[in-house]
Amino acid sequence: MLKPIKSTTDPAYDLLRSERQPLSAFFAPQTVALVGATEKEGSVGRTLMWNLISSPFGGTVYPVNPKRNNVLGIQAYPNIKSIPAPVELAIIATPAPTIPAIAAECVEAGVKSAIIISAGFKESGRAGLELEQQIQQTARGKMRIIGPNCLGLMNPHTGLNATFASTIARPGNLGFISQSGALCTAVLDWSLSENVGFSAFVSIGSMLDVDWGDLIYYLGDDPNTKSIVIYMESIGNARSFLSAAREVALTKPIVVIKAGQTEAAAKASASHTGQWQAASRF
Repeated sequence: MLKPIKSTTDPAYDLLRSERQPLSAFFAPQTVALVGATEKEGSVGRTLMWNLISSPFGGTVYPVNPKRNNVLGIQAYPNIKSIPAPVELAIIATPAPTIPAIAAECVEAGVKSAIIISAGFKESGRAGLELEQQIQQTARGKMRIIGPNCLGLMNPHTGLNATFASTIARPGNLGFISQSGALCTAVLDWSLSENVGFSAFVSIGSMLDVDWGDLIYYLGDDPNTKSIVIYMESIGNARSFLSAAREVALTKPIVVIKAGQTEAAAKASASHTGQWQAASRF
């Protein structure tokens, strides 16, 4: 029988939990900067911007675009450091080669967390893998990152829609984490027609930093989450995942849907997450 590692009534336990999962800036930010905000019809940058300003999460949104004075009627800034308030969450939707410099600027400005929407990293080959390594070296211990190559995340209970999906999920008690953005949109469409609600809806991408374990621990402590469903293509840090799942499953059911059980599916999953690229280089 699995046993808890530490009593949840122990103050030391609470302190350790708060230190090891600084993810609240992702789910409840007061200030959000969108790097790559634009008014171009049909673009990811425009959809992200519209979703942020039309959702009722109550925070302040700062569009970042060096070529525009405003985006959708909101004053724009040329870069992160020119924003006149501390930024809790940066959402980055610019070409992959620009992102190491943007990440460095975010760290310098004291940004707590970032979601990298953009693709073109390890799933695309060695050049993309090297970009990820640059970002990791810059952000390690200073800024948490979800992504890259992801849809973003939603907190339906606060109204935060930090994705480029067409609509926000309904609030509920199910925490959903997926490595596939396409599956996220399919599940979202299904949930709206079936009236299924979520406490959190997360596209985790290729897990440059934040991984399954981080999110399982966060949702394990989230009072709105009663159960967790995971769509997994690659396990990544197995020790982190197993440790978190072992502990949180004592109080909340966790269902894992593991893709890649056939040879063809495994190749498709690996090429999406870039795991085959990393393995082939080292």
